[in-house]
This record gives sequence, C-alpha cells and structure tokens, in this order.
Amino acid sequence: MGYWLMKTEPGEFSFEDLVRDGRTVWDGVRNFQARNNMKAMKKGDQVLIYHSVTEKALAGIARVSREFYPDPTDNPKGDWVVVDLEPLNPLKRRLSLAEIKADPALAEIPLIKQSRLSVMPLDKKTFDYLIDLSNRKQSL
Repeated sequence: MGYWLMKTEPGEFSFEDLVRDGRTVWDGVRNFQARNNMKAMKKGDQVLIYHSVTEKALAGIARVSREFYPDPTDNPKGDWVVVDLEPLNPLKRRLSLAEIKADPALAEIPLIKQSRLSVMPLDKKTFDYLIDLSNRKQSL
C-alpha cells in the first residue's frame, strides 16, 4: 500500500465536500511531478488531505478508489490524469502547517521541502506519525 498527501483549496473543494459527496474525481492537477505521483497511486492507497491557502492544515484521510485515467478537464487531452478518491475518516483534530514545521522529525517531508507540490508521496512511518500527531492535544 502507498501513502500520499494531496492538497486542495478548501474554498474550492474541502475534505467535508469529499465526505458529503462520498467520492470525487481529483482533477485539474497541472504539474508533471504531481501527475507522475498520481500515476503511481494504486487502488487502496491512503491519502492525507491537506487544506492549503486559507487553512493550511491536514483535514482527513481518503483512499484511492480508482487508479489514474485521462483528465476530462484536459484541453487538449493527453498530458494530464485524474484519480478517484473516497473519504475514510476526518482527523481527530486538524494538524496545522505550523505544528508540522515545528516538529524536527518532519523537517524533510515533501510538504516542507517541496511546498508547491500538490500531490506527494509519504512513507508509512511519516503517514502514521502525522495521524498520531493529530490525535494528540495541540502543542502550540
């Protein structure tokens, strides 16, 4: 199983929207590295959903329900792909970017090192650690 972090602007589409809808097509990614990461996703992989821009916090856990296929919003069609996601669980509490940056154990994760990347891999240890942090009382 793979582990990922995907960013979304909550004003456009939030984790709560994913829960409400029950699934979504994750479209509109226009970065080759992010696209390649989406191509590497497998059905059943788990995804941390990160609210960017206004909130800057991890919000919930989703699962890849369909592996990559052509992005229907791509014009002209050809370069971009989508995956389908379904919600699993909201995090016990939102884990802010400030908390993540304050933890030395997370200094090298892609969210910090490649902050503009919208789809990034995580190893299981980091994925589990982020969830564990969200289960703890806020430290800041």
